[in-house]
Amino acid sequence: MSLGRGEDAAERAASEQQHQAEQDQDTAAQAVHRRYDPLRGAWVLISPHRSRRPWLGQHATVASSRTDYDPDCYLCPSNRRAGGQQNPAYKSTFVFDNDFPALLPSSLVISASSSSSSSQSSSSQSSSSSSSTPVDVLASRLLQCEPESGVCRVLCFHPRHDLSLPELSSDELFQVVQAWITEYRELSRDPQLSYVQIFENKGALMGCSNPHPHCQLWATRTLPALVSQELSALRAYRVAHDGCCLLCDYVRLELQLCARVVCQNDHFVILVPYWAYWPFETLLLSKRHVGSLLDLDEVEQHALANIIHQVTVLYDNLFRVSFPYSMGFHQEPCGSGSSSSSDTPIP
Repeated sequence: MSLGRGEDAAERAASEQQHQAEQDQDTAAQAVHRRYDPLRGAWVLISPHRSRRPWLGQHATVASSRTDYDPDCYLCPSNRRAGGQQNPAYKSTFVFDNDFPALLPSSLVISASSSSSSSQSSSSQSSSSSSSTPVDVLASRLLQCEPESGVCRVLCFHPRHDLSLPELSSDELFQVVQAWITEYRELSRDPQLSYVQIFENKGALMGCSNPHPHCQLWATRTLPALVSQELSALRAYRVAHDGCCLLCDYVRLELQLCARVVCQNDHFVILVPYWAYWPFETLLLSKRHVGSLLDLDEVEQHALANIIHQVTVLYDNLFRVSFPYSMGFHQEPCGSGSSSSSDTPIP
């Protein structure tokens, strides 16, 4: 079908307008600007042009030698750990209480109040005469501390020393997800604990002290500061927008735009958050409104294993290296902290 001159001109004009709009959008994206993080209530500076700066920093060559068992590794099966305990000859995942925990049970925590008061009293004796405010008053304002208690556990992903998450089979990754759920369920039953944090620091660059693939679980008496900020933001959004969920709305928006989606399956999506703070930062979100890993059915558990496999393989392939990262789940509070949660979805 041929077009008349008027139709042809209108089509060219529409095409030019679309091209100009795309150029304007690209120009705006490259401009220095701030983006709002609704989960923290903070603004993030975005400077896209800095990605073009020349790189004269470190270029590392990755060693290719790997071993499936290290007799000196504290986490390999049947080896003796640094604390003296001997690991079983485990064949799948393996969980144990951290031999050098960052948190101690409440019965072993030494109160900080006595040490604080003694330091304040000694400080008050050296109060400067030029100050109108006594040092002990300043100390009570600025040098605050309180005891914290909890449980720290280590979860080994696999008996092999050389296999990280992207190298595990589907069944092996599913076993890891099930182990997360089992540990979360057990720890969340303790009424003295408020939050269970599951996280992995992979690689020496991220501060990992042992290369054997593993993660940690920290269950704390109080809510972490970042989680408290996110809970407040979720509640405020729900009140301001007729009961809507911030993360559910955000998932729906990003799936429609498809501009920052990295990978997805039927139940989860990995995307670069609009307000990303770090290079190569991604956010894993459930497509269904759930509060914790305990809410996932078996199909969703398999889907979680699948999406983690997808994104970790992408990270490794991006730089052709076992990519170092920090990963963690933000879930609803439990036990004594459950009153702080109000139907909170899991990011």
